[in-house]
Amino acid sequence: MQPEIRSEQIADSDVQAPQNPVLRSLEHLGEGTALAQQIFDMIGHSKFFADFTREDVQRLTAFMQIYRAEATKTMIREGDVDDYMLLIIQGQVEIVKIDSHGNLQPMTTVGPGATLGEMSMIDGERRFATCLALEPTTFAVLSRDSMVQIILEEPALGAKLLVKLVTLLSQRLRQTSSNLLHYMER
Repeated sequence: MQPEIRSEQIADSDVQAPQNPVLRSLEHLGEGTALAQQIFDMIGHSKFFADFTREDVQRLTAFMQIYRAEATKTMIREGDVDDYMLLIIQGQVEIVKIDSHGNLQPMTTVGPGATLGEMSMIDGERRFATCLALEPTTFAVLSRDSMVQIILEEPALGAKLLVKLVTLLSQRLRQTSSNLLHYMER
């Protein structure tokens, strides 16, 4: 098990305050560069970062912010219009969907290395599901504005990131299509 990350471990330098009310309700730990090594160490557990070098991760984390959510706290809320994605660094997150009766239905649980919220970061549309911390969870946030900044300032890194996002979303669409086909064949 990894050691717990504390706010005093992360230097706060020139950090912009989060605009989103969900993020504002969570503990802001600072810039992502302080956890670049820990994020790089997770690469073996994250399909998203499988082809990223140490230098790629170091450059990428300069555009990220780190947050902590205590157990039961919402990290992404279904129906919200947002423009950021999350990278889980430490902890466990349950993804739930509100059913037609207004009840939360569990979909899956993810841990370190998982990315969440990519669709809304790209298209700015409403969140599809709610993400709840099952235990104290540390995560990095990459906003759409930061993504644009990466593309402008670090074009090779931006291209690599965009290819990863498109590949990930394509894989998820294929899986969803396959599930739908199996459902229709019943």
